[in-house]
Amino acid sequence: MSSNTPSSPTASPLATDSQRIVTSAHLVSEKSPELSELEFGLIIATHAFNRWMTRCMGAAGVKDMTAVDVLVLHHTNHRGTEKRLADICFVLNIEDTHVVSYSLKKLMAAGYVRSQKKGKEVFFATTEAGTDLCLRYREVREACLLPGFSGAAEENRQLGDMAKLLRTVSGRYDQAARAATSY
Repeated sequence: MSSNTPSSPTASPLATDSQRIVTSAHLVSEKSPELSELEFGLIIATHAFNRWMTRCMGAAGVKDMTAVDVLVLHHTNHRGTEKRLADICFVLNIEDTHVVSYSLKKLMAAGYVRSQKKGKEVFFATTEAGTDLCLRYREVREACLLPGFSGAAEENRQLGDMAKLLRTVSGRYDQAARAATSY
């Protein structure tokens, strides 16, 4: 009898192997089967979040932005300060600078971002139209997303804990990616 069958005294009270919700059963490890469940959760959450961002931006008035465009616009607008390409890439954890550079070019062509050269560095900031668009996005976000949350202290604490966990997990995946490069 497998140690993961429901009748086993050592079986997890949460799930057996046949009950796990994963995308690739062949990757489930005995050391941490829950990691495969987390990975599947990350996959579907990533796609749902990307879909949400593009549709929220569409509802805010701009229908042709990609998820990366939305992220770059919002971070460029963050705290009203100018940012360098490298800083935007670093904060958004995007390794390929050309992806962010292309997004910035599209945002500048649309009139939402401007650039200014200072010495050898180029700095980016949102224009008034870009800031207004970010505020319209916020209005749609408040109207469509926030009603699904209670705002209760316990719920907000749980969201904060999940955010910390996701940042920790992202660090582990970054480290594993570096290890895999030289494997």
